[in-house]
Amino acid sequence: MLNHLIKIKEKTPLIHCISNIVTANDCANLALAVNASPIMAQAPEEMNDIVSICDALVINTGTPSSDKYDACSRAAIAADAKKIPIILDPVGIGASKWRLENIRKLLSVSHPCIFRLNNSEAKILLSDDESDKGYSVSEHGVDAVPATSFDQSILYAQKLAQKYNCTVLISGVTDIIADSSRTQCISGGSSLTKQITGAGCMLSVLCGVFASVEKDAFTSACLASSFWKQCAKKADEITDGRGIGTYHIELINAAGNFINQIGEIK
Repeated sequence: MLNHLIKIKEKTPLIHCISNIVTANDCANLALAVNASPIMAQAPEEMNDIVSICDALVINTGTPSSDKYDACSRAAIAADAKKIPIILDPVGIGASKWRLENIRKLLSVSHPCIFRLNNSEAKILLSDDESDKGYSVSEHGVDAVPATSFDQSILYAQKLAQKYNCTVLISGVTDIIADSSRTQCISGGSSLTKQITGAGCMLSVLCGVFASVEKDAFTSACLASSFWKQCAKKADEITDGRGIGTYHIELINAAGNFINQIGEIK
């Protein structure tokens, strides 16, 4: 991982984040903390221009609108044409049929190299049966995850990777990363992570940051997962019972401190 962090520090990659209004600020600050340069453009009319100067595109479909889906499609098509890595975070895809339809439209015109999602979102993307109505049966908020065995989660990741010929990162207590031929499980982190909003969104941004310096999507996802778990562990240690607000801040501090220490390690 050290070599990749050095590359990120030296390159200062420009990451285009089509984020959601709940976590945009956290995503931008995390990118800055790891010495990436975030651009949070949303207007459909400027997607081609913005994508043309970026090193990675991170699409987060939380808090959606018709204009936002239009922007996502235009940006993804432009990124595919320029062979810029695309990370898709289909937040709350199960909240409505409209969201699911729009994500499927997006996937019909573009090819993300990494899907970063949870069990619930993976399960819904694997279903092609509209009559299943899996988009509405068990959602109680966009982060809802149905009770699933760990083996079942691994199967979701592997099947989704094969279906879309991509790398899949299902985040949780143990992250599962899979592509068409490889599977990796990464544990660690902190139980406090699930108590804050935006940890998954920030992980998606990290996938984009690592993908900007690593061509292999599977390796990029594994690096992002491992790095974020280390940040979570460090933030937990520093928080030491002082509350979720402190932990939230210390997550970003931990990411920045890892980068700042690179010069000393070298």
